[in-house]
Amino acid sequence: MAAGGVAGGKTVAAEQGAWLCFEDEAGQTLRPPKARTWGRRGQTPQVAVSGKGSGRVSVAGLVCVRPGDRSRLIYRTLTHRGRKGERRSFAETDYAALLDAAHQQLGGPIVVVWDNLNTHISTAMRKLIAARDWLHVIRLPAYAPDLNPVEHVWSHVKRGLGNLIVRGIDQLVAVVENRLKRIQYRPGLLDAFFAHTGLEPP
Repeated sequence: MAAGGVAGGKTVAAEQGAWLCFEDEAGQTLRPPKARTWGRRGQTPQVAVSGKGSGRVSVAGLVCVRPGDRSRLIYRTLTHRGRKGERRSFAETDYAALLDAAHQQLGGPIVVVWDNLNTHISTAMRKLIAARDWLHVIRLPAYAPDLNPVEHVWSHVKRGLGNLIVRGIDQLVAVVENRLKRIQYRPGLLDAFFAHTGLEPP
């Protein structure tokens, strides 16, 4: 599917009065992402990272747009504590729960646009989608993150985590959720993320 497929999703959304929701996932470990800062000439600033502890926070998010409504960000987090046998990614049931929550919050049908992640296209996921008559799914073309506004959400959040030192996974989860909640209250920022994809708003 090319960018025209996304345009087709916009047509379906318009015909059904549905929300057009782009979905993507991201994750962050206890090691902070690199960031720019100021420092004395010839002295590279360094941030000490203990390296102790393990853990990762995964986030699945939806950027949702519909004509006449403010843009919305809906997300769910999953905490990995490094325990043996613990799942390190979202399962089909987790995605279904996210979509169910979005349907309830948005109060209308949803057209979801997401990538070809194996969990998105599995038999179990197809059955979960088929059981929801308010849900229509469109897949992005391979290697096309530039068409997904949620990528800009993750970029914005990770810039805010640059050079940040946290003491454990629970603090990291709290910081990530705080950054995401800030974005939720800025629909204009979500519109800017959508504009960066080069897609026309629905």
